[in-house]
Amino acid sequence: MGKYIIKRLLIGIVTLFALMTITFFLMHIIPGSPFAGETSKLPAAVKEKLIEKYGLNQPLTVQFLTYLKNVMTGDFGTSLNRKGKAVVDIIMGGIGPTAALGFVAFVIAMVVGIALGTAAAFSKQKWVGGLVAFIATIGVSLPSFLLALLMMLLFGVILRWLPIVGLSTWRHFIMPSIALALSPIAMIARLVRTSLEEVMRQDYMILARSKGTPELKVILRHALKNALVPVITYAGPLIATLLTGSFVIETLFSVPGIGAEFVNSVSNRDYTLIMALTIFYGSFIIIANIITDLITAAMDPRIRLS
Repeated sequence: MGKYIIKRLLIGIVTLFALMTITFFLMHIIPGSPFAGETSKLPAAVKEKLIEKYGLNQPLTVQFLTYLKNVMTGDFGTSLNRKGKAVVDIIMGGIGPTAALGFVAFVIAMVVGIALGTAAAFSKQKWVGGLVAFIATIGVSLPSFLLALLMMLLFGVILRWLPIVGLSTWRHFIMPSIALALSPIAMIARLVRTSLEEVMRQDYMILARSKGTPELKVILRHALKNALVPVITYAGPLIATLLTGSFVIETLFSVPGIGAEFVNSVSNRDYTLIMALTIFYGSFIIIANIITDLITAAMDPRIRLS
């Protein structure tokens, strides 16, 4: 197990380094400048001083090596657009709302998705399976931003039942979390239904039923435990994605999270903030995948990590 974790961490570091390298050079190659928006406000001499101050006049390889050296010491730099503001402070200031919204959406997706998938697999009513299939189809085909706009129009503007800006109360979480959770709900429901139908045909399930074990106990103790393995595998990248922000949803609902910061950093060509957010997001994905693999191995002894 220890060797597996070390191996995955090394692979993750290499992957993260490749991600950093590609992101760094791509954002510098694309035409434009972090100070392009200030052309009409700042004299050319002042802009030259700013470029020199941040080392943007040096060759790209020198800039990259300098950045790597600073990152290794925990220095991610200051924002190019928010003078004197450390990018770490910006991320820490936005991670709270993003994590809260992502966690709520993750819980909704897991609970509703597993419930729908289980109901579809065991219900003898055809309409239940049809309803789950309909929800799954809608979840896959309807973009989250479109669902968010429809809910904002109906529940926020026409009916005025729910607020549409910010995350100050629990009511503010309802629409953005549902918009984020719909697509995962569809995927989880389909995974659970397919897995349960396969698991219920296994010999050990037939044996458990032949012993007279109550149906509910068979489902909870034997069927779900094995059927949730693919769901756990899917949940790792899902929770990483939700907890690190949905750019479009946060922008639509004016959530002060890191998703909005990512959008603004790209629009403003804030190189240091873009790099810091890329490293943060990539690290979270790698760690979440490793934890997911460990949980999967613990749930299913047939899986061996080496």
